[in-house]
Amino acid sequence: MTNRIDYANASPEGYRAFGGVYVTVQKSGLPKELVDLVYLRVSQINGCAFCIDMHSRDLLKSGLTVDKLVLVPVFSARERAALAWAETVTRVAETGVPDADYTAAAAEFDDKELADLTYAIGLMNAFNRFGISFRSTPAAVAKA
Repeated sequence: MTNRIDYANASPEGYRAFGGVYVTVQKSGLPKELVDLVYLRVSQINGCAFCIDMHSRDLLKSGLTVDKLVLVPVFSARERAALAWAETVTRVAETGVPDADYTAAAAEFDDKELADLTYAIGLMNAFNRFGISFRSTPAAVAKA
């Protein structure tokens, strides 16, 4: 995999703007592990190898067990709701984000949490598009 451009250096102002959203999500009050799980799931849906690699490593470094990383049944109801919301929002062109999906997410998250969660989902979708478009090299590939 060959990196096409370093988009952060090519357009630092744009990168900083996305970084501002990232900081807002980190300060939102949503648990970091939940946000990182959502980042990983969005990246899996989109097929962004760089982000899958990065977020898997981040979750494992933070102490998430391998069992939890790979076995959806061990997730809490709140985590499953966040992952389902991430799925329907990421696949918006296919799903149209139906009312039933919104109702399920809104049952687990208050309005602010759901808005913040959706910012996180949108942000990761954007970063996946950068990573895929510019062929960002995953750490595992760089080591090889």
